[in-house]
Amino acid sequence: MRRISIFGATGSIGQNTIDLVRRDPAAYEVVALSGGHNIAQLAKDAREFRAETAITAHEDRLEELRAALAGTGIEAAAGSQALIEAASRPADWIMSAIVGAAGLAPGLAALKQGSTLALANKESLVCAGPLLMQTAARYGARILPVDSEHSAVFQALVGERIEEVERIIITASGGAFRDWPLEDLKSATLAQASSHPNWDMGQRITVDSASMFNKALEVIETKEFFGVTPEQIEVLVHPQSLVHALVGFRDGALMSHLGAPDMRHAIGYALHWPDRKSLPVARLDLAAVGQLEFRAPEQGRYPALRLAYDVMARGGLSGAVFNGAKERALDHFIAGRLGFLDMADVTEDVLAQIEADAGHIDDAMTLENVSRMDDLARRAVDRRMAEKAG
Repeated sequence: MRRISIFGATGSIGQNTIDLVRRDPAAYEVVALSGGHNIAQLAKDAREFRAETAITAHEDRLEELRAALAGTGIEAAAGSQALIEAASRPADWIMSAIVGAAGLAPGLAALKQGSTLALANKESLVCAGPLLMQTAARYGARILPVDSEHSAVFQALVGERIEEVERIIITASGGAFRDWPLEDLKSATLAQASSHPNWDMGQRITVDSASMFNKALEVIETKEFFGVTPEQIEVLVHPQSLVHALVGFRDGALMSHLGAPDMRHAIGYALHWPDRKSLPVARLDLAAVGQLEFRAPEQGRYPALRLAYDVMARGGLSGAVFNGAKERALDHFIAGRLGFLDMADVTEDVLAQIEADAGHIDDAMTLENVSRMDDLARRAVDRRMAEKAG
């Protein structure tokens, strides 16, 4: 029986992970489940799997969680320190699906146990890729990618040498606005940005897909996880979302990974690795698909991609600034205070401002410094918004 923990259990990745675990419950012992505001779902899943502990990220919801778990013997906890403590508990396999920079500290704690970390929290690699990879190496832990694109690359590289890779192509659906006239994007609403044409995801990641900020993070993630150069990474818009990534080798060959747009592909691969087990996902009928469409992303439509390459060129702690500014800009868009296209403008301005004024981009990559740069970026976005309102 494998001991497992699922952080971000109430989100789409977490619920898909639980769906797979539920199909073979005798194979797993659940150590910890964490969630956000959806206390009812968190408590329900903790009861079903008899988890040792359940943690909500929000301290003001702790009493509600305790009440929901009353009489079960399941420990209830809340807050960032509780997440780190839970991630430090011995487990064989840990899903890191907390959204945003908040997933970094629990992920590092899990790696220090020598666990296998199934990484769906791309922000960890964006903010602190070298720190995460070094921690895994130091403690003999393993990181398995769960983003569909990086899982696809990982699978295409089985039996291959990274030195023979010429390029890595990750695909993007293009999001809700891939076919909109450019001039209409300025007036795009939250409701419009929150409707994905192919994937069933949470609101934040769906908006990030529409702006391509999600893909920008994945570009940086590709560099950090596979150790390739920015020049080797390409992005293609692929509206069908059936080809998740392609790996090109120096002999001109391309290895591609195809599958229905279902996150249980990547989750199941990480859960069962190094084996492959049957998964409850649709099988592709290529004759019915008929054709696959690819096109280059338009820079004017997706400025976030250009920023990703700027961040990789700058290096240091700029990834933490980029992610922090992007997350806070998204908060303001969701709240109706910032336009859709303005998110990229604000993020770019904050990157330039912090590099010029703060002078700490090249500080040592520690968890404390990453957190400090993340906080600087968020406060810089808030100052810009306050100036705009005033």
